[in-house]
Amino acid sequence: MDCPADTGAISESLSTDEEYNIVPIDIEVTDIASQKLRELLNMEPNNVVLKVAVHRGGCSGYLYDMKIVDIPKEEGYQISEVNGIQVAISDYDSSLLAGIVIDFQDSLMGGGFKIENPNASKACSCGISFA
Repeated sequence: MDCPADTGAISESLSTDEEYNIVPIDIEVTDIASQKLRELLNMEPNNVVLKVAVHRGGCSGYLYDMKIVDIPKEEGYQISEVNGIQVAISDYDSSLLAGIVIDFQDSLMGGGFKIENPNASKACSCGISFA
């Protein structure tokens, strides 16, 4: 069974009066993931970060999203440098992403970036969805 469609970043769909807990982000990027991310970031202009976000959707309720973006200028983001990689996480997503480990697995059958999340109570077999 395929995962349901992504319904958009949670932090981008908030109403202004919605309350949430802000948790300090403390994430880890493995050596191999750092190396791969540096390769990607070196192809981009300066002042970019790896933005990690959570979207509603997937088999288990949430999907991870990682992309290289300009450094967010608006308030509401925590930016942390990990192994020389600048990572931005919205305050709204912080409670779901605090403590994650970003890894890279090279495999003939679907390698790529993987996120280990100590906050996830369950994960889907698709590997991109969690609750």
